[in-house]
Formats: sequence, structure tokens, C-alpha cells
Amino acid sequence: MNRFVIMTVGMTHSGKTTFATELEKVMQQDAVVIDQDNHAEFINKHYMKLRPSEGPNMLKFSITNTIVAYAVEHSHMHILLSNSNLHEPSRRKVLRYFQEKGFQRILVYFELPYKLLEERVEKTQRHHKVFRNASSFSEILQRQRGSQQDRPGPEEAEYLFVIKDPCDFPVIIGQIQDLCMDNEQGELR
Repeated sequence: MNRFVIMTVGMTHSGKTTFATELEKVMQQDAVVIDQDNHAEFINKHYMKLRPSEGPNMLKFSITNTIVAYAVEHSHMHILLSNSNLHEPSRRKVLRYFQEKGFQRILVYFELPYKLLEERVEKTQRHHKVFRNASSFSEILQRQRGSQQDRPGPEEAEYLFVIKDPCDFPVIIGQIQDLCMDNEQGELR
């Protein structure tokens, strides 16, 4: 079976985790979501003293890399990476790793209207335990909007899906599921 890595890319509250969780449900035992927000929460709950106060959060990245490596080497599952991945060089590095490991790559870019993201952030019930250098999701959203964001291009992966409306979720989840199923069917022939 050829394996896929499905990477979600987008600003905070664009639906990356919701999308990945829904895709994981339809793919059942064949996929696993790896979400850096979970790793940040774990560090903040259990290892706050080790969390770096400045610079990149190398502890979080180390935990994520360990989980990714384990999933790649010790499972048969497709991997759903759920975090922002807005920085192109970092995103390309991760995608290159998976390509070298024989995975086919799918990018799902969340290009929702900024006004919708602002509304979601205002109403959010999500806990801010994942924060290290921000006081609110509004601050994160403003930073993401103001920073140089690198829109994924079709040359980065074998497949690129763009979500411009939350109503697109079911259709794109179905298309990705079909890609994975068609791939498995091709292997059986």
C-alpha cells in the first residue's frame, strides 16, 4: 500500500484540526492525526520548566518529530499533519522527508475569508494552553495576517486542495478518501 501524508496549511481557526479529525474518522484505522497543539499542551501541563522562553520551541518540535518518525517506521497508516505550516521552507522540508520515505503528498490549504476567521476567534472556546508568545488567538491571527505567508503551490506535493468555504470540507474529504482508496485498490490488482 502506498501511503499518503496529508498536510493542512492555514491560519488559526481555519478548520485544520476539525478537517483532519473528520478525515481520520472516514479513513478509520488507516490514518492518524499528528497535531502540534497537542504536543504544546502536553509540554505546558507536564514540562513547563523545560519549555524554552525564547526562540523556536525545540522541545515541541522534538516531540512531534519523534511521533512522526514512529508513525512512519512502525505503522502502516496515512499521516495527517495538523498545524499551520505557513512557512514555505519549513513546509517543504517536512514534505521532502515524507517523499524520501515513499509517501505521496497531499496539501490542503485553508484560504477562508479573514472576516470569518475573526468571528471564529471571537467566539472560540479553545483553551489557550498552547500559547507561548501570545496572549490570545486574536493576537495570533493578527500576526499570521501581518507576516509573510507562503501560499502552497502545486509543485510542493502530488495533490493540492484549496478550501475557500467550510462547506467544501465534505467534498474534499471524500476526494482524499477516494485517492487513498484508489491507491489501495491499484496495489491489489
